[in-house]
Amino acid sequence: MRPATTTQAEHGELGPTLDAAALAAFRGSFRGELVPPPDGAYEDARRVWNAAIDKRPALIARCSGAVDVVRAVDFAREHELVLAVRGGGHNVAGLGTCDGGMIIDLSAMRGVSVDLVRRTARVRAGATWGDVDHETQAFGLATTGGLVSSTGVAGFTLGGGFGWLMRKHGLACDNLLAADVITAGGRILRASADENTDLYWGLRGGGGNFGIVTSFEFRLHPVGPLVTAGAIFFPAEAAGDLLRFYREWVEVIPDELTTVVNLATAPAVPFLPEEAHGKRVVVVSGCHAGSAEEGAEAFRPLKEFRAPLADVIGPMPYPDMQRLVDGQWGSGLHNYFKSSWLERLDDAAIETLLHAHAQAASPETKIQLYHFGGAVARVPRDETAFGRRDASFLLNVAARWSEPAESDVHIGWASELHEGMAPFAAGGVYVNFLGEEGHDRVRAAYGERTYERLAELKRAYDPTNLLRVNQNIPPVSTEQGP
Repeated sequence: MRPATTTQAEHGELGPTLDAAALAAFRGSFRGELVPPPDGAYEDARRVWNAAIDKRPALIARCSGAVDVVRAVDFAREHELVLAVRGGGHNVAGLGTCDGGMIIDLSAMRGVSVDLVRRTARVRAGATWGDVDHETQAFGLATTGGLVSSTGVAGFTLGGGFGWLMRKHGLACDNLLAADVITAGGRILRASADENTDLYWGLRGGGGNFGIVTSFEFRLHPVGPLVTAGAIFFPAEAAGDLLRFYREWVEVIPDELTTVVNLATAPAVPFLPEEAHGKRVVVVSGCHAGSAEEGAEAFRPLKEFRAPLADVIGPMPYPDMQRLVDGQWGSGLHNYFKSSWLERLDDAAIETLLHAHAQAASPETKIQLYHFGGAVARVPRDETAFGRRDASFLLNVAARWSEPAESDVHIGWASELHEGMAPFAAGGVYVNFLGEEGHDRVRAAYGERTYERLAELKRAYDPTNLLRVNQNIPPVSTEQGP
């Protein structure tokens, strides 16, 4: 191997500079676009969704297809470059970028094709869930996708992937039928229930540790075109009673109904009373993936709980539900997440959440409770690499703010709430919500048995840990401590 970079000391620049001859040779074999600094497109190309992440790669390789990915992997390996892979760029930890290395950018690979006979969709790795819904809903079909339409399919699915259809149809990874994968050695493989089955198991929840997926094949389900969905808003004063009602209600709701609670700040939107704008609120959002009559009946107890500030639950196109909160999760803000699974939502846990909600320092910040169960919980634990299926709730403390100087305040608030909820935690964390929290937290995301199996798989497919800019699982032979 030969380094393709020179040092900062030699050039007086931030990070390495690629050798011109090596770069020219690479460019000659690459069909997409190579973006090095100070190319005019570089500043936009290096940015990711989380504004708290500000890294400067030496090269961005915008791939046009699978062969470009092979060329880029080979180049990174041969020249000992740190390698990051970016699909949608929404990862909160900023794992789609790096300092001084190379980004394999898949965002131009956005094609989606639907097979109506088999009820499947083939999705290229740069697609977003908005791209998928646009194609599949034309035929009244869908699969479990992200709760924000601009979320990338790739990272979402590889980490598990929960969304509005999960209690009826399972996680995104449960609907993954096959994947085309570029390994760290530059091989092109297909992983499915019939081919490279060990890799197929690991891709369903194990993240981007084992290869770069260039296309996914998903199982589709009849959904819509209208679903009963939306959100209902209550003042913060009702939050305690609502959460106590909610924990009982979700015990009896049908699998067709998936819900999430947000302790948030009311946005200035027309359907909310003007006097509520900027005030603390509790919001229950949900989607029923069945008939209109069944959906109305499923939501009825929530609608009868008490008079809300606003009720926008009703029949709507499924893609509209997928886009419902897009405006609340745009790029450009600083983000810090702390997440944990919860076994229960008892009174002490509720009081902890309410106290933190009152102390939140940013109107963009949210405390989220996702309800699981249903089809998610019925998949056998060892069938996929997804870490946790038996917990009732996933807590995500999502701090979001605009001023970098305020970072310590918001991070401190989120960390304090996370620590305060520890007595109610079920152990582990959803891997896609992990920040830079260390090796032990990655292990905890999977549990010991699954983690050890993933480490063995990593040794088989990436023994040198080339693909390490992720929630990393080092090859078993290089494990450092327990």
